[in-house]
Amino acid sequence: MLSSKWFPLAVLRRLQDIHAAVFGRVVRAVAPSLILCFLVGVPGCDRLHPKSDQEMVYVSARGSLYLHDSVAVVSNRVAEVRNGEPLKVIERVHRFLRVKTPQGKEGWIEESAVVDNTVYDGFEKLADANKDDPIIATGTLNDELYMHILPGRATQHFYLLPAKTKVELLARASAPKSSTPTPPPSVAQTAKATDSGTGSAAPVPGLPQPAPPAMEDWWLVRDAKGHTGWMLAGRIYVNVPDSIAQYCEGQQIVGAYILKKVVDPEADYPNHEVPEYLTLEAPLGSGRPNDFSEVRIFTWSLRHHRYETAFRLRPIAGFFPVRTGMDHGKDGSEIPTFSFQIAADDNLITDPATGITRPAHPRTIEYQMIDTVVKRTGADTAPILLLNRGEKKQKERARHKRR
Repeated sequence: MLSSKWFPLAVLRRLQDIHAAVFGRVVRAVAPSLILCFLVGVPGCDRLHPKSDQEMVYVSARGSLYLHDSVAVVSNRVAEVRNGEPLKVIERVHRFLRVKTPQGKEGWIEESAVVDNTVYDGFEKLADANKDDPIIATGTLNDELYMHILPGRATQHFYLLPAKTKVELLARASAPKSSTPTPPPSVAQTAKATDSGTGSAAPVPGLPQPAPPAMEDWWLVRDAKGHTGWMLAGRIYVNVPDSIAQYCEGQQIVGAYILKKVVDPEADYPNHEVPEYLTLEAPLGSGRPNDFSEVRIFTWSLRHHRYETAFRLRPIAGFFPVRTGMDHGKDGSEIPTFSFQIAADDNLITDPATGITRPAHPRTIEYQMIDTVVKRTGADTAPILLLNRGEKKQKERARHKRR
């Protein structure tokens, strides 16, 4: 028997033991349920409080596309979306997305028909980086064409421009024509360059070597909405008057600049003002390292009412950018000026990402045109190296030997 003195303390300890035993049993029984409720309740809370940074995608498919009410083979159309339209992502199931349009319509779309924020932001950065670039020429699309984020058929594309769209040409580059990577050479066709110690593969003399990949030209273009991207040059027609294009003589015009305008009352032009052009021409085909090989100026003859060649420089290894402007003569008249770049030597630098080639040591050649006379100006007055000067000397020597 416990004394009355210690009875309250003993009872208290006994009650504590009973409470601990009962509470432990309750916790062991209820804990799994609490954990399950926590796991189930967190997603539910997320639905009640959606994230502020909802995922966005953008339609990249060709033409119009329909959202459907389910991913089943047989489903109903919910809404129509078009190229470039933003969509909010609500749910992902395998290769399908449940999205919401800006009008509030919800439906399912295939993931391959949209691009994510990474691609969209890439095009936005490209447009911002080239918003102040000078315009080389304007062009018209022969048919509908995608804008690519980099030159190349296999690069990511987004905006689709319809045929007959007019675009501004900003830069030119070359990329391999094939969309598939070139297979690596076999062991029998290559050998280790042991002399240099770098371990790089060198071609074995006497064995056939793989041909270099076929190249094609791309233009960096900007449309009327400010969208900027790379487009296949073969699908773009450079806008020049037919009265000038007829003098191409097997060349293609890759740039056209208006130097000035002259007034001819008999000319069929707005306000009878006829533009005189600086044109840049290149051989037909693509994949060349330089941007153009000929500089030509067309002036307007007030006597014959037609274009005539006032200046011609060819063949050269010319590069963009080309600058045009106006100087003021002593009598206050305006004198058109222009300049372009050529390579001082054979060292060229090609950007591995864009394929744009530029001379390692560029020379800036400047001219001015007074009436119809073109005169060279500027600090660089050294001779301009022509591309076929060596070939001409060889032909002259062969002709002299035959004589």
